[in-house]
Amino acid sequence: MPVVMFKIAALLVSLAVHVSADTPANCTYEDIRGKWIFMIGDRGHDKNLNCSSFDSPVMKLEITLYFPDLAVDQFDNTGFWTLIYNQGFEIVITGRKYFAFSMYKQDGNNITSVCDRTLPGWSHDVFDRNWACFIGQKTEEQRPKQTVFSHKELSPTDKERKLYRHNPEFIYQINQQQKSWQATRYPQFENMRIEDMIKIKGGRKSTIVSIPKPAPVTPEVARMAETLPDNFDWRNYNDINYVSPVRNQGSCGSCYAFASLAMNEARIRVMTNNTLTPVFSPQDIVECSEYSQGCDGGFPYLISGKYAEDFGLVEEECNPYKGIDGKCSTKPSCQRHYSTKYQYVGGFYGACNEELMRVNLVKNGPMAVAFEVYDDFFHYKGGIYIHTGLRDKFNPFEITNHAVLLVGYGVDPNTGQKYWVVKNSWGDSWGESGFFRIRRGTDECSIESIAVQSEPIL
Repeated sequence: MPVVMFKIAALLVSLAVHVSADTPANCTYEDIRGKWIFMIGDRGHDKNLNCSSFDSPVMKLEITLYFPDLAVDQFDNTGFWTLIYNQGFEIVITGRKYFAFSMYKQDGNNITSVCDRTLPGWSHDVFDRNWACFIGQKTEEQRPKQTVFSHKELSPTDKERKLYRHNPEFIYQINQQQKSWQATRYPQFENMRIEDMIKIKGGRKSTIVSIPKPAPVTPEVARMAETLPDNFDWRNYNDINYVSPVRNQGSCGSCYAFASLAMNEARIRVMTNNTLTPVFSPQDIVECSEYSQGCDGGFPYLISGKYAEDFGLVEEECNPYKGIDGKCSTKPSCQRHYSTKYQYVGGFYGACNEELMRVNLVKNGPMAVAFEVYDDFFHYKGGIYIHTGLRDKFNPFEITNHAVLLVGYGVDPNTGQKYWVVKNSWGDSWGESGFFRIRRGTDECSIESIAVQSEPIL
């Protein structure tokens, strides 16, 4: 048996890992690109296939992944691929999709990323039929790159279990340091634990290390962007609001679900001129999705795109929002609504930029974006948010990635400052009636790096 085949066979025998999304793995393009061997199980299953204990491969496939998005198999068939944040990757080739999370090992708070192997993943044709399990390993003869770090958010400290208290001095410093936006106190946050405050801004499992910078703007995209209006807002496009109501995720780290579903809700409104106005169930995502981690976090690519295409979305009454983890309690009789053509704006992870976001926003509708949340953002009341660099010494939070919905953009007529208009999921008493504006054109808090979009199927 070849060396690589022996390693994969041994891995299949020894691997006893629960397959769940938003793992602590941290794998980059450099770690993933190269030649892979996939060991694939029997085909012919449906989407209820459980791959967590996969150990019976029946066929082999070799695929080489080239930077930035080209995939080529051993028969010279070509396809495309993308990194999925720092979690894993997805490949589309010869009419099939292959999706897996990168392998990791956990010893207490120490995480080792094993980026040249995958956890058991899922494969199916592009019509979401004929499912199979697979597992992969790179062919390079080198030791796997292992990243070991202390993941303190996996084990909340006593301090994080304490109740959050606002710091008047911190709010005063924010307002004194700059005039672009205003900070205020929000009493509703003060019933939450600091641990819960970490959840509402993304959750412990939504941290992304080494977020890519925006890609260069091509001449073609620049020409398209030049034709766009200076100000655009889907809340008031030709005097019509295409954005669904602001909601409140509470103390659950489910922003990824709210942002993902809000995009589908808005795009259906745009596609049907508001004749269809669904409100989808985030609780279905929290409880039922194997592509996310419930109230501990998740990523829009895997929900607004992959989950919506593979399993579909249900409306709110099918599983009303409770804001807690639990067993899947969605009514089986409920109709599922599907989306397709999901992608990072630009086509692959790392291809996004401001102008592409503007073009796709105007052409296709609101989209899910993520950005890094710092201490000062909790106190945003109004204006154009720019991170102050200040940190609240009494409430030290980890920097996490918060998913929200991009609905518009504009230019401040007094200062000339460009901004994005964004829908949050912290209720309509926060910010500008539940929305906020944030500086545009500078990748403020990485908001122009990883936008995601998909197309609802009507």
